[in-house]
Amino acid sequence: MSVELGHFALVLAFLICLVQMILPAWGAQIGEARLMRVGEPAALLQLGLLIVAFGALTHAYIVSDFSVSNVWANSHSTKPLIYRISGVWGNHEGSMLLWVLILALFGAAVAAFGSNLPTTLRANVLSVQASIALAFLLFILLTSNPFTRLDPVPLDGRGLNPILQDPALAFHPPFLYAGYVGFSMAYSFAIAGLIEGRTDAAWARWVRPWTLAAWMCLTVGIAMGSWWAYYELGWGGWWFWDPVENASFMPWLAGTALLHSAVVMEKREALKVWTILLAILTFSLSLMGAFLVRSGVLSSVHAFAVDPQRGVFILGIMSVFIGGALTLYAWRAPSLRQGGLFAPISREGGLVLNNVLLTTATGTVLVGTLYPLALEAINGAKISVGPPYFNATFVPLMVPLLLALPFGPLLAWKRGDVHAALQRLMIAGLLAIGAAVVVFAFVERGPWLAPFAIALGVWVVAGAISELLFRARAGNAQGAEVLRRLGNLPRSVYGTAIAHAGVGVMVIGIAATSAWQSEKILTMRPGQTAQIAGYELTFKGVAPNDGPNYREIIGLMTVSRGGSLVTELAPSKRQYNAPPQATSEAGIYVALAGDLYALRGDDAGDGAWAVRLYFNPLVRLIWIGAVIMFIGGAFSLSDRRLRVGAPSRRRPRRPVPTPAPAE
Repeated sequence: MSVELGHFALVLAFLICLVQMILPAWGAQIGEARLMRVGEPAALLQLGLLIVAFGALTHAYIVSDFSVSNVWANSHSTKPLIYRISGVWGNHEGSMLLWVLILALFGAAVAAFGSNLPTTLRANVLSVQASIALAFLLFILLTSNPFTRLDPVPLDGRGLNPILQDPALAFHPPFLYAGYVGFSMAYSFAIAGLIEGRTDAAWARWVRPWTLAAWMCLTVGIAMGSWWAYYELGWGGWWFWDPVENASFMPWLAGTALLHSAVVMEKREALKVWTILLAILTFSLSLMGAFLVRSGVLSSVHAFAVDPQRGVFILGIMSVFIGGALTLYAWRAPSLRQGGLFAPISREGGLVLNNVLLTTATGTVLVGTLYPLALEAINGAKISVGPPYFNATFVPLMVPLLLALPFGPLLAWKRGDVHAALQRLMIAGLLAIGAAVVVFAFVERGPWLAPFAIALGVWVVAGAISELLFRARAGNAQGAEVLRRLGNLPRSVYGTAIAHAGVGVMVIGIAATSAWQSEKILTMRPGQTAQIAGYELTFKGVAPNDGPNYREIIGLMTVSRGGSLVTELAPSKRQYNAPPQATSEAGIYVALAGDLYALRGDDAGDGAWAVRLYFNPLVRLIWIGAVIMFIGGAFSLSDRRLRVGAPSRRRPRRPVPTPAPAE
């Protein structure tokens, strides 16, 4: 019964979306306040109905209701509870239901917390948001219904892909979709602004918190996917430039550019046309990611293998929303009033440079992702564009961006002083040079550009700290005054500095593990010892083990350093029951200097087993940097000035007592 209730709630949500799309927009057009106010309760009701639908599907997974086709195809009675729940979004139909749920959540948030938005703007925003939800709800109901029943009812399910039965994959898609879908709010604000002709500093302040929230979620989602691929796929790396990885990375790059562009628009009312275009393109890249993952054009561990006809439907959605938005933009953008002028050397100039480099980098990733698909569609030739292309095109764009990153916050608006900024960054520069010298002194082998990459990361981190110290007048004021000023700095200032420091930490991790990763592939018999990066690994043999829905053979290893036992590793090969599939589980020892990473391969005969060993120096800094960036975004989002454009509250003035008249 709950399944039918969920299906009915999905149909009702579609009808409510239709109402939310038409009535508020019509009310804004004719100036009828009652029609415009329909958007708020409709958005909240839509969210409630989709929660019911999602809850019904989740319940079906938890109780293993195999009369539901989706549950039968993606679950099994022996699967642990956490993976039964994550199985809800570990498939095409369930993930699309999660997609529209998050879409409704953002719309309901505007309805609930956007009371300070102009009435017409809020009505148009909710109307555009509803139109997106309407399109995807229609897609679900016509092509991807998660509530389809089976008759007769199977005794058990086929199970979830074993490599998706992992804690990181239980949380990776919700965060990723929150980022993807969250950029729909920037899109809705952009379309509403173009319809109304209102794009000013207030508009930029209203759109920034929604963009920042989406950017934070996408940052964590991408990092969790990278972490999962690192320890689950058994190849010892953290990024492969897979087309589906790129599909999530491109909206992140464009969203980062949008955040910085909106700052210029808010502070100086400049870059209006460009900011509106970025808002449209960022969500367009999210839609393109949905198409790539679900159209069947890609063969990837991350992609859903679905009917290409569904891809045609999503292609139609893309054509309507991207084509329609760009048409409206071409019509209304020339009439937008440009903002204030600024010198090339200024904070605005630094943010423009940021945008140019980020959007160019997005373009290089887009070309590398789509070119093989286009070539195959034209002449049937299959080519692979891999790391060499992306490293040769993307990395050179990031170097000047990272060099310029600490300068931006230290330059004044309208006209800046590079010499003064250099003076403030002198200590940061010395620390970066010192880091390069230290690395050169201890590195025994190339690549010799790696120390400069480490120095670049130190430069960014030290530059972020320098910004805070400069604002607190460190060196020009006494300690108590510096602490007072640090305590009074806006949270958004801390957020910016923390996020930039996170970028620097990530750069250090990427440079170290890319340059100095050690790898050994060998066969080992019980009692034999192998050495890598100063560690001695002794192979003790293999042992069987039974899990809840799999059997595995574990390779037992002891790890020593300098004759002292450090730890034990147990890499294994698992054979899952449903579906029957083998996976490799890495044994990883985490240390301050890096990860020792071991994989147990196949039986090589005569008691020997294939073994792969890696040492990945400072690799954890990659994900720590992403977490730091998320924390920085949270600091900025907690600043009241960035929450839906709400002005800061002022303390009420105490009335001055009137002196009594003299007697």
